[in-house]
Amino acid sequence: MSYLTGEFECKLDAKGRMMIPAGLKKQLPEADSEGLVINRGLEKYLVIYTKTEWDKKLDELSKLNEYDRKSLQFIRYFTAGATNLQPDAAGRVLLPKNLLDHAGITGEVVLTTMLNKVEVWDKQAHQEMINNEPENFAELAEEVMGNKGRGRNE
Repeated sequence: MSYLTGEFECKLDAKGRMMIPAGLKKQLPEADSEGLVINRGLEKYLVIYTKTEWDKKLDELSKLNEYDRKSLQFIRYFTAGATNLQPDAAGRVLLPKNLLDHAGITGEVVLTTMLNKVEVWDKQAHQEMINNEPENFAELAEEVMGNKGRGRNE
């Protein structure tokens, strides 16, 4: 899968269904045949993976020591609530109520792409996150990306 691009605003219907935006759907051709997986994010948002990407995550988790308490706890919380999504004939997916409640999503959502996954945010929570951009984003970029690639020839 290539990396995903874009940010999309959507509304949930009364049943908790969301139409996958056309611009995103074009980037997820395997969604209709393989389905998608939705799960809790590491903060108050949800994450949608293609089935292939979810399986890669599970492969990573399967390499952790299940007898190590921290590893077991991480696996448990990371996979809790994971649900298969299958788009219906109209291109809608039903988002599970327990996950919507976890993320505080009520009606309007923002789908934002993050490399190989899609974050699903309550619209207001997403705006608050964006408004809390680090005071000096350039310093953050230098800290995170500044040494990228070093060490290969050292």
